Amino acid sequence: MKLSKLVSAAVVGLALVAVAACTESQSSANPPAMPPPAVSVVKVKAEPVPMVNDLPGRIAPTRIAEVRPRVTGIVVKRVFEQGSLVKEGDVLYQIDPAPFRVQVESAQATLQRAVATQTLARQQADRQKELRQRNISSVQDLETATAQLAQADADVAAAQAGLDAAKLNLQYSDVKAPIGGRIGRALITEGALVNGNGAENLATIRQLDPVYADFTQPSSEMRRLRKALKDGLLKSPADGQATVKLLFDDGSEYPHPGRLLFSESTVDETTGQVTMRAEFPNPDGDLLPGLYVRVLIEQGVEQAALTVPVQAVQHDSSGAAQLYVIGKDNVAELRPVSAGRTTGQQVVITKGLKDGEQVVVEGFQKIHPGAPVKPEEWKPSDNTLSATQSKADAG
Repeated sequence: MKLSKLVSAAVVGLALVAVAACTESQSSANPPAMPPPAVSVVKVKAEPVPMVNDLPGRIAPTRIAEVRPRVTGIVVKRVFEQGSLVKEGDVLYQIDPAPFRVQVESAQATLQRAVATQTLARQQADRQKELRQRNISSVQDLETATAQLAQADADVAAAQAGLDAAKLNLQYSDVKAPIGGRIGRALITEGALVNGNGAENLATIRQLDPVYADFTQPSSEMRRLRKALKDGLLKSPADGQATVKLLFDDGSEYPHPGRLLFSESTVDETTGQVTMRAEFPNPDGDLLPGLYVRVLIEQGVEQAALTVPVQAVQHDSSGAAQLYVIGKDNVAELRPVSAGRTTGQQVVITKGLKDGEQVVVEGFQKIHPGAPVKPEEWKPSDNTLSATQSKADAG
């Protein structure tokens, strides 16, 4: 009896051990499921986005004047400092004035003699008129005296004109600035003989505040913009209200915005480009003629554009753009899209995306197409913004 009880207890123990082993084996074969990885997403929303084009340009002065002599003579003094700012009317060079003073004195003497002759002729005419009224002189004598007076009046007018011309030449012996601006280097020195009828240039003045930025745009792009405006896809800014900004060659932005002046009505036959011109204030003289710049011009506003952060756009082996989009039941879907222009830190998606969809911005290394995810709202940090900007600049 005791032996049977021992056997029964052993059997029960073995059974319990077997059950525990089976339970442990099943637990090892079916471990608990991992939670879906968290990814940062943005919800796409259709909104107005400015149509900003980045175009190459050059700085040009608003006015250029070549300083030229208006009389012939010897330059005795250079008054201006090379590279300085001059005002309109400032004396730049002095041509020897002595010969012109002599001409003025000679013209004054000629005028005095003409006035004296005029006085005598007037007296003769008055006398002949009085004698004719008394029938003492003939009609011919009166007519002769009247003609001599008219000739004397003409001589006075000619002498006066000669005096004015002599004074003008004396005034022109001071070579003055025709416009205000920054003057370049002196092209002649003291002692040089200049000719009033020659084509020699004494210096060049450029007006640099404001300045022009001349830039070009492909005619095909302009036609595309006009078609988009006509179809209502873009809203055009009012005339003269287009926003224009400048970027230097190092990527930094010029602090003063400009205004669009005009675009050419013809297309360059060799390049197919249309030339445009904008005006920018230049109070600090940072913009110099000939400087290469990038011109950012807003030529319209896309009324319902879909944009995503730059780092959200992935590329396949062929370089085509694609996005991770959160689908039904929070499943990641890798979708091919068409990426358009880059506006700041955002890329415009022209095809393949709908309003209201969620796009993955961060966490790509943790997911694959068809994987469940846990979407969280994306909050860009300062480092992310810097990296995004660098990527946008490189692109």
